[in-house]
Amino acid sequence: MTDMDILQTILPDSLDADAWRDCCLLRVGEMARADRLAIDGGVQGYALMRAAGAAVARTIIDRYDPGTVAILCGPGNNGGDGFVVASLLAERGWTVRVGLLGDRDALTGDAALAAGDYTGPCDPLGPNILADATLVVDAVFGAGLNRDIGGAAADTLAAIGDMPVIAIDMPSGVSGDSGEILAGGLVQATATISFFRGKAGHWLLPGRMACGELVIADIGIPDTVLDTVDPMLALNHPALWAKALPRVTPTSHKYNRGYVLVAGGAELLGAAFLATRAAQRAGAGIVTVAAPIQQGPLYRLALESAVIRSIKDTRAFIEILEDTRIGCTVIGPGLGVIAAGSHEKVLAVLREGRPAIIDADALVLFESSPQTLFDAIKGPVLLTPHDGEFRRLFPDLADMPNKLERARQAAARSGATILLKGYDTVIADPSGCAVINGNAPANLATAGAGDVLAGTIAAFIAGGMPVFAAACAGAYVHGAAAAAFGPGLIASDLPSLLPAAIEKVRSQTVI
Repeated sequence: MTDMDILQTILPDSLDADAWRDCCLLRVGEMARADRLAIDGGVQGYALMRAAGAAVARTIIDRYDPGTVAILCGPGNNGGDGFVVASLLAERGWTVRVGLLGDRDALTGDAALAAGDYTGPCDPLGPNILADATLVVDAVFGAGLNRDIGGAAADTLAAIGDMPVIAIDMPSGVSGDSGEILAGGLVQATATISFFRGKAGHWLLPGRMACGELVIADIGIPDTVLDTVDPMLALNHPALWAKALPRVTPTSHKYNRGYVLVAGGAELLGAAFLATRAAQRAGAGIVTVAAPIQQGPLYRLALESAVIRSIKDTRAFIEILEDTRIGCTVIGPGLGVIAAGSHEKVLAVLREGRPAIIDADALVLFESSPQTLFDAIKGPVLLTPHDGEFRRLFPDLADMPNKLERARQAAARSGATILLKGYDTVIADPSGCAVINGNAPANLATAGAGDVLAGTIAAFIAGGMPVFAAACAGAYVHGAAAAAFGPGLIASDLPSLLPAAIEKVRSQTVI
């Protein structure tokens, strides 16, 4: 079975090969392989370099009036791209200053051809190259650098200050695979021009911020190379899952629209309120809250359209779980970490083997025995930790600089889909399939937003979406709703924004 076949298995109703190929992100090694496959298929390597340089030059010409440009070139193909840019900008009337790290005569391959075609002066790389520049082109190192930057390269990058910078492929020193910024690297570009497909480092923090505006240019690599590369990572987009979003039809009723159960707690009731409202607004036909008996009246007062089942003990909660019409259970928001029976409730949810979202307090409960939680996972389960909760469950993975790999390893270990929250949320399936969500605004960093996310995803799962697809859809819709509101967002604003956000993304299926 190929990786693409695996992806089809994970998302049988929401992903096709064309959508995945359009949305995919490549590792550095995969991009190098795509280049080689294109060249082996008859595309000249120097033609690819010329096309890359032309894409960068077009971006500059479209945005800036001619001035003095400092082009910082490294000794590899990234520097070769820089020489192409130098030639093209000189033809358009720019004053071009090229600084090269290393000896021009030592360049090889396509980089040597590009340097040979450039007829202007070339000086050793150093801060003096920046004198009087109105624009800087960073072509020193590409995405594959795996060592700290020192010497003349570091000195020159540090001297850029607040000058506008166009980075080629990645800002020098930013890892294309993890987004990590190596010592001596460029911490901020105005825009980054990359080619064919984006990379994880373009979307993972802190690289995402260092890149500035991201432009992905077509340079002539055929999409068919992806049939061999088989990428297992994509940027979240409605094209991946919009056709699987639950829909209401004339034959719909409350149960087949989706039945969500929310396990309410005795403290922080607002968390369960938010999850419930989100599930309702995201399309669930019926949401039941299993509420502690003393807090039942408060739940009924706040959630007049939900079904409130008062429970006096864990046995009563288990009896509710036995209803086979439940399409997804959310446990964790406001559950409480010291409340009697909380552990048993989480394990009872998992024993049912039906779809479940384990969130917030339900994750913290297992800090001292995470394997107990993992061993109990039998069915389709989503774990939704933020970084602090992730550390409690996966302490040996928490300090890995690559967030994508942290999530993938956690999914493989736990047997659950992992949604690792943040500005650069990563969703990973145990098979290794992963998506980075890129549309969430920073104002989602507000208390209760995660509870809304859990309820939104639960509605999609209960409505029939596979867990991985529902997690991708929920993260995207959640971000779209927050973006529609703008500054001043609080979590209680989000549920009422979900219906419009869902309808809007239904039409966003074209990349």
